[in-house]
Amino acid sequence: MPKLLLQVWVWIFVCAFPGTLPAQSDWKAEWEKTLQAAKKEGEIALYICSTCSATNRYDAIVNEFRKEYPDIKVVTVIGSGSQLNAREMAERRAGRQLADLHGGGANGAFNVLYKAKALGSMKNAFILPEVVDESKWYGGKHSFIDPEGQYIFAYLASVSTAQLFYNSRLVKPQEFKSLFDLLRPQWKGKIVALDPSNTGLGATMQFFYYHPDLGPPFIKKLFGEMDVTFSREYRQMVDWLAQGKFSLCVGCKETERARAQGLPVEDFDTSLWKEGASFSAGGGTLSLFQPAPHPNAAKVFINWFLSRKGQLALQKLGNPEDPPNSRRMDISKDGIPERNKLIEGRKYLDVTRPEWSDMTPIFQLVREIMKGREAR
Repeated sequence: MPKLLLQVWVWIFVCAFPGTLPAQSDWKAEWEKTLQAAKKEGEIALYICSTCSATNRYDAIVNEFRKEYPDIKVVTVIGSGSQLNAREMAERRAGRQLADLHGGGANGAFNVLYKAKALGSMKNAFILPEVVDESKWYGGKHSFIDPEGQYIFAYLASVSTAQLFYNSRLVKPQEFKSLFDLLRPQWKGKIVALDPSNTGLGATMQFFYYHPDLGPPFIKKLFGEMDVTFSREYRQMVDWLAQGKFSLCVGCKETERARAQGLPVEDFDTSLWKEGASFSAGGGTLSLFQPAPHPNAAKVFINWFLSRKGQLALQKLGNPEDPPNSRRMDISKDGIPERNKLIEGRKYLDVTRPEWSDMTPIFQLVREIMKGREAR
């Protein structure tokens, strides 16, 4: 092709797609600069929730990142969401910011880290075009838990069945058509629940509190009048349920272990009930600390994890027994069980709305209920 003709075609392309070549050059230059700086930092510290369904197989996911970026050492600190939050805040109060990223539940990230102004902008850390492009994500947008849409990124589209489980030897699930069926006299004293003042029950409490057919009256009846036994130990609750000490459980986890042992522990599919199910981030949010001790390595991990490759690794390796469903819509959903997908025609309440992130009114209600129980 003659040189003059080639120049004409380049000129036509640039006019037709203004900003395309510079933008591509800009992100590539920024990415390369970030990569080189990350290699010099040589390390990243990830604080990961080990009891969140999305990340309880965190080691397999992290190993995929290590294969991609062997020059960046990954240090992980694991624990429940509340354990991590306590440690993170203690380190900050001591003037020792050690964590780069926090991966876990939305409520702990918002009600502890965000309120303490401990977080930097996740949005400003996005570099790769496939991460920046909001059309690749559920609803055609990035999902943030915070009102500014900057700090707590939700990467899971998690259907929650209100964390309700039952002993299959003591309960006939077909008899339940509504959450109000939990309030029948026959279940009084036969329900164990995760302490509702614990953020581990956060999405379920938001669902109860903000659902137009439930609200505070339902919460008061369930936790204030049904003689519910509270616990902060997931394994203890599952063991009690399996043994038949309780018939119903609100907030049980690690039930796959019990079922694998042949124990009579099953979960309700409340998406088929009158009130439907909630739709949340589950344990699938990622936050960046400010200041981060390894800011460039943190950016590399953020962009890898939220890319197609990272989210496919999450779906495949995050929890083989209960595969998480990424909010990325440009990746295969093969292998994701129906109970974890959003099924067209079913009723869901999205509790990731930023205006519902503050758990303060819910915790205040719970404290009032607890006082009322003690006074009886």
